[in-house]
Amino acid sequence: MGYPSITINWISTIIALVALGIASYTDLKTREVPDWLSYGLVITGVAMNGIFSVALGNASFILHSLLGFGIFFGLAMLMFYTGQWGGGDSKILMGLGAVIGWPLPFQQPSLLFAFLVNILVVGGAYGLLWSISLAIKNWRRVKKELKKLRKEKGFVKAFPVAAALAIVLLVVAFIVQDGLFRIFWAIPAFMVMVMFYAWIFLKAVEKASMIKWVAPDKLTEGDWIAEEVKVSGKYICGPKDLGIEKKQIALLKELYRKKKIGKILVKEGIPFVPSFFIAFIVSLAWGNLILIILQNI
Repeated sequence: MGYPSITINWISTIIALVALGIASYTDLKTREVPDWLSYGLVITGVAMNGIFSVALGNASFILHSLLGFGIFFGLAMLMFYTGQWGGGDSKILMGLGAVIGWPLPFQQPSLLFAFLVNILVVGGAYGLLWSISLAIKNWRRVKKELKKLRKEKGFVKAFPVAAALAIVLLVVAFIVQDGLFRIFWAIPAFMVMVMFYAWIFLKAVEKASMIKWVAPDKLTEGDWIAEEVKVSGKYICGPKDLGIEKKQIALLKELYRKKKIGKILVKEGIPFVPSFFIAFIVSLAWGNLILIILQNI
């Protein structure tokens, strides 16, 4: 790798770090990432790499930028339309893909690939710690929700299935003679019950701490509506929407002023962009965490 490439990589990395730092701050403070930052990152990434390609007579910079944007665009859309990420999370990732770029051929080590893997590890730990902090803060309400959930049909039906699966896996683990294969079967048995109770715990935390009544003038684009809003039988917004739109907010404000509706039940998500920031720093410092773990087993 030549001197210009190393310099360009550092420029791209610094831009990405600054953008993720600002996005993390705004996500924590206002629960949203400004569009100017996300779109600005996409434009900066494509324009910057286009200039590098022209200046150095090397098309790989712009090609890698467009490929990185395309891969992250596809991933972001998948996560957004399955309700896993908000619009701000998705758009900042597209910008990151455009700035850093994805190298060709695919066999080459990629910072973005390590970043994607680390999002799973860091994001999981971050989400769990955030949920635990919410549970501690709102423990009385969480306890009430846990009691309610234990009586719900979903829990009553799911628990025997999870327990039966765990027992079957444990029986297989005891039957198998090889010690390594015993561990192979025993770990999933343990994880089935851990994941089941984690699901119950997270549902209780969500209901106790993340669902709130909000006046329409406090809504922001992309907020998740937890309860359907209808006026005179006409649908205004609801959980099936992938985040509320500006025109819906404007209509809700008008209806609220006319006293046709009250406050809106909103599901407040976890500010997830800081986990991207942490995962990116981890990727720069150590690379792919999963690969490191596997190499040391």
